[in-house]
Amino acid sequence: MDAIKKSKMEIILSKLKVFSKPSLELEQYPLDGKNASDILWTAFSLGNIEKKTIADLGCGTGILGIGALLLGANKVYFLDKSQSAVQIAKENLQFVEKELDIELKSKALFLVGDINDFKTKVQTVIENPPFGTKTEHADKLFLEKAMEIANVVYSIHKTSTLDFIEKFAKKNNFDLTNKVRFAFPLKQTMSFHKQKITMVDVSLIRIEKSKK
Repeated sequence: MDAIKKSKMEIILSKLKVFSKPSLELEQYPLDGKNASDILWTAFSLGNIEKKTIADLGCGTGILGIGALLLGANKVYFLDKSQSAVQIAKENLQFVEKELDIELKSKALFLVGDINDFKTKVQTVIENPPFGTKTEHADKLFLEKAMEIANVVYSIHKTSTLDFIEKFAKKNNFDLTNKVRFAFPLKQTMSFHKQKITMVDVSLIRIEKSKK
């Protein structure tokens, strides 16, 4: 299958099912279709998706992994510790297959478990990790695992933490090659949310194993 056009991918990803009762502890804040498409297209344009083996760590409802499959990934591991999240990701993949009349499930592996138990080497990690606001340093743990299993990592973090993230990556022999700042629309999914949508200042970072 040829890679999907960005505009069409955005429309499809915007139709995916999201959490009905998101977990505060797991910081289950799903990406919207537009930002997910922008992130995926960046990775695709830099040659890190097509014909690659990819891990979507903390996959949630599967938006990034599904988008990677639409852009020609050879295989995508969808990993989340929430069984209900993985079930939604499976349903979303089925929806996309039906919507576009294509077969993708043979390239998808759905796993329920902790990221610490995932040892498979991949070529690219694309992740939307917890920001670490509820479980301190959760974002750091995801980044650490990503650097352990892949030479190229795309990860989303609060812009305010980028200095720490860059130093942490450098300490692990990874270089920050790209960063894209954007507003993450945090929808009113938790009881304590006062506004329907709160825009959070985040950045997509691309880090790569140092060749030095």
